[in-house]
Amino acid sequence: MVLEVSLSSSTAIVISDASIKNDIATSISHMHIANQPLIKTLYHAVFVTTTEAELFAIRCGINQACSKENVSKIVVVTDSIHAANKIFDTTSHPYQGQAVAILSNLHQIFTKN
Repeated sequence: MVLEVSLSSSTAIVISDASIKNDIATSISHMHIANQPLIKTLYHAVFVTTTEAELFAIRCGINQACSKENVSKIVVVTDSIHAANKIFDTTSHPYQGQAVAILSNLHQIFTKN
């Protein structure tokens, strides 16, 4: 499925991951449009949880996809469904700042199209 939509110039594929080693989190996000890699972001943070690092990687990828003019669809590939579920969790949790920022970016895509 991802390969089929990856050829479209209106679809952004965001691939994100994060890991923690020695209390240093590494978040990485790749964005591809029309099967071409466009942007790679790499961030390091100290003393954050894996969920925070995963959400930040997703946030960076979605933010970059929203900044592209012709993007009308975003596909996010992540290995952390737990972190992705926090985006749409309406209960009180410590990751709401990241979730609100991601939802704000998604709102831009929904209102633009």
